[in-house]
Amino acid sequence: MLQDLKAIRVFLTVAEHLSFAQAAKALDLTPATVTRIIARLEEDLGHQLLLRTTRQVSLTSQGARIAGRYAPVIAEFDRVAAELSDAANPLRGRLSVNVPMSFGMRLMPALIESFRLAYPTVDLVIHLSDALTDILTETCDLAVRISMPPKDQSSIWRKVCVIPRTMVAAPSFLEAHGPIPAPEALPRALCLSYGHGQQAETWRLSRGAETRLFKAGESIISNNGEVLYALACRGQGITVLPDFLVAKGLRSGAVVAVLPDWEVTPLWLSLSYPPYARLPPLVSAFTDFFEAFLKDFDGFDFTVDNA
Repeated sequence: MLQDLKAIRVFLTVAEHLSFAQAAKALDLTPATVTRIIARLEEDLGHQLLLRTTRQVSLTSQGARIAGRYAPVIAEFDRVAAELSDAANPLRGRLSVNVPMSFGMRLMPALIESFRLAYPTVDLVIHLSDALTDILTETCDLAVRISMPPKDQSSIWRKVCVIPRTMVAAPSFLEAHGPIPAPEALPRALCLSYGHGQQAETWRLSRGAETRLFKAGESIISNNGEVLYALACRGQGITVLPDFLVAKGLRSGAVVAVLPDWEVTPLWLSLSYPPYARLPPLVSAFTDFFEAFLKDFDGFDFTVDNA
């Protein structure tokens, strides 16, 4: 059986490269060995699988049929074998993860507890920061990002889900400043801005086919959502924040939605990796666990994007 499986692997490799020499190199075999294995396979099956000329190799109709049937079978066999190997040899090592501050404080304690139960031999280094992380220069294996759809092409991005946002203010603020019927009526100087530099953020608002761009104020800019939320609760202004930060306040009445019939453009929750050719086992395991955990975590109402 093992010999048969080896022969099929050799045949599929030749079919992929359409070259005995390249297949031999990929399999770390000699061309003569590859030729002998293919000849024996053809003899056992009673069909010619490959057409050889001095210039090229091509599949016969029977060879194409065998390749089409066996390629997914071998791929599935390898996947199951890898799972069995992982189960017999649990992951070990140290994984460094960068996570946004507010999101991390709410999610990571429960996630770490569950992850350690599943992978007790993996050590975790969790760095919480609202600063923009350059995954290429930071000493972390992956980063959790909450941002607009990324444009950076130098690293790998994996969209996990969408993060809805809501514009909020304290009831006392609206009582003092009056109702706000439209985006044009927003008091710009009192709109608290989330940002990492000196520039105020721009809010994109939509209602049906209507779209408005509104630049928030510059009197208060912070890179931490908790600070902006606390200021909003104290009646210091209007701010736009992820729903996981303001949901409790909306339920309790500490804050209310401003312009509730206008939708604020949501953010992406993404995982960012260095430009790996293939995700390392620890990173791949954490990615799968992270996405599965979000689906079941009661603290958030997220729909994980598996598309």
